[in-house]
Amino acid sequence: MQQQLTPDFPDYELLDTGNFEKLERFGRYVTRRPEPQAIWRRTLPEEEWRRADASFLRDVRNDERGEWRLVPKMPDRWTVVYAYRGMQLRMRLALTSFKHVGIFPEQAANWNFIYDNVLQLRAEAVDTSSNGGAARPDGGTTSVAAPRVLNLFAYTGGATLAARAAGAEVTHVDSVKPVVTWARENMELSGLDGVRWIVEDALKFVRREVRRGNHYAGIILDPPAYGRGANGEKWVLEENIGEMLDCCARLLEPHGAFLVLNLYSMGLSSTLARTAVRQAFGAPGEEQWGELCFTDRAGKELPLGTYYRFRR
Repeated sequence: MQQQLTPDFPDYELLDTGNFEKLERFGRYVTRRPEPQAIWRRTLPEEEWRRADASFLRDVRNDERGEWRLVPKMPDRWTVVYAYRGMQLRMRLALTSFKHVGIFPEQAANWNFIYDNVLQLRAEAVDTSSNGGAARPDGGTTSVAAPRVLNLFAYTGGATLAARAAGAEVTHVDSVKPVVTWARENMELSGLDGVRWIVEDALKFVRREVRRGNHYAGIILDPPAYGRGANGEKWVLEENIGEMLDCCARLLEPHGAFLVLNLYSMGLSSTLARTAVRQAFGAPGEEQWGELCFTDRAGKELPLGTYYRFRR
């Protein structure tokens, strides 16, 4: 089913968009950042934009980097909260030289999906054990193993924490050590523990997991368009995504498992993601695909990435 998703995230608001920029509120602070997809005109006057607590200025020598101009008393770190059902995540934000702040708020729609599916997997496992499959000779019952979830290109861990909050055994893989440290801080802020942290190139990791014969009940893929592994390994989405999906297809449990794939590269559609996943995994039982987006106060919808997800 094709569907556009916008999460309910009180600590985040898209205030205005246009002229290739976006004005956003994270908690109590407002940021102004470049946004290549905001091709239309702004709605709010320039003086409103100038009131932002932090404005990102691109480095004229490097399109990817820049620096932040801050108003007095604007902290370089602060925290936002995201709540859904029994999950409450606390995420530490910071102003990076790549214009990012530590979360992609549109991904909260996927955090909900992950949380719900882990709870469902656990409930199904309990049902199976209660029907006699897990009985012990002494009349007791064996404990039900937590579903194993793999988060690849995991960044600061929003999806990791959603899975862990629902009771999954989570392996978090990212090639950038400071980002993994950041994710660990978010885990601790959220009152969670027990995540397995891996600093490694994601493709190298899944190749090894395939050789080991490991399996997961859920896999989350959030690959960049381009990146470098922990030891300089080169990642190019269009060149490497096929092998990555093939490896993940061998790692995902054949029944009851879920997959989430996000694509941020401009020009890559959710239909493309669906076709690539279905080729690697086959046709699933339930599937959703479309855009992740937010709408600003003037009603302008800003697409912030495409997604494809399924449940077997």
